[in-house]
Amino acid sequence: MTTTIKSSTLAVPPPKAVPAHVAIIMDGNGRWANQRFLPRVAGHSKGVDAVRTIAQECSNYGIQYLTLFAFSTENWRRPPDEVSFLMALFFKVLKREINKLHKNNVKLVIIGDLSAFSEEIQLSAKEAQQKTENNTGLVLTVAANYGGRWDILNAMRCAYENNPDILPEQMTEEWINPYLSMAYAPEPDLFIRTGGEQRISNFLVWQLAYTEMYFTPIFWPDFDKQAFADALSWYRHRERRFGQTGHQLLESQIVKNA
Repeated sequence: MTTTIKSSTLAVPPPKAVPAHVAIIMDGNGRWANQRFLPRVAGHSKGVDAVRTIAQECSNYGIQYLTLFAFSTENWRRPPDEVSFLMALFFKVLKREINKLHKNNVKLVIIGDLSAFSEEIQLSAKEAQQKTENNTGLVLTVAANYGGRWDILNAMRCAYENNPDILPEQMTEEWINPYLSMAYAPEPDLFIRTGGEQRISNFLVWQLAYTEMYFTPIFWPDFDKQAFADALSWYRHRERRFGQTGHQLLESQIVKNA
């Protein structure tokens, strides 16, 4: 079990001009392909290029954590041929990209219920994580067969299994936090969703409590360096109050600069 980083509902994080943690729903792959009269799966393949670009940009900006929503617990509802392609693509990308990630000092973490995947994919995921576990650069988290509600329920079950004599009044955030999938990372500072939809779609339900949310109509395969820079510029102009007033923030800044 990893050391849990403080929740934004328990303590006010220090303000940052550059987010420490960016979480992204990579939406619009299928529609990108449809606009070009291509099969939907072509959009998913093209989206891998955008992953490489944004991961590199995170390293360039000094962003420490990048979390990508690759496949949700609800994505099993998609057409079977598309699900099969996504599974094959996930396996292919793991095999092809892991050496490059390792060379660039990227630590790969995969969260979600991997038991639903084939043994081959589970083994590849395990090997990829083991290969990069000691890397000290960008922490790239891929959420696969992940759902925010699943995460909370799973954390509660694990917490109870390890503390079966717990009393209801002892069930606090500190009690459950260490068992959440992303206990190793700070909560996201910036959430980005491409493709024009404006919802979190069961992604990091617990962790996004005080995250700044940026929605863009740009489809994921077209989300490039400039689009990412625009998102970061928007973030820099946000006033992150965490329940406080703007006046309180101003006073604390004055005291800090005194």
